[in-house]
Amino acid sequence: MVFFVYIIYSERRDKYYIGYTADLVTMVDKHNLGATTSTRSGIPWILVYSEEFENKTDVIKREIAIKKKKSRKYIESLIANHKIKERSYLSI
Repeated sequence: MVFFVYIIYSERRDKYYIGYTADLVTMVDKHNLGATTSTRSGIPWILVYSEEFENKTDVIKREIAIKKKKSRKYIESLIANHKIKERSYLSI
């Protein structure tokens, strides 16, 4: 099974949200449908970053590592240096 760590951005709130999932498209949809309480006020969310992992342990470690930085500058450098492979993820 493949897992993703992802970063979505809300222009409305000017905030980033970091999470992980096994189904990237469905998870971004859930954020944009208001199914996730913590991101409801930021709709619409745009997927700006993702990384793929082969197992859940590694994806959780990566999510925690990104969150521990507590740095918008770090998040924006990840985004600037990364291209999302599937363009369809961007327009969900």
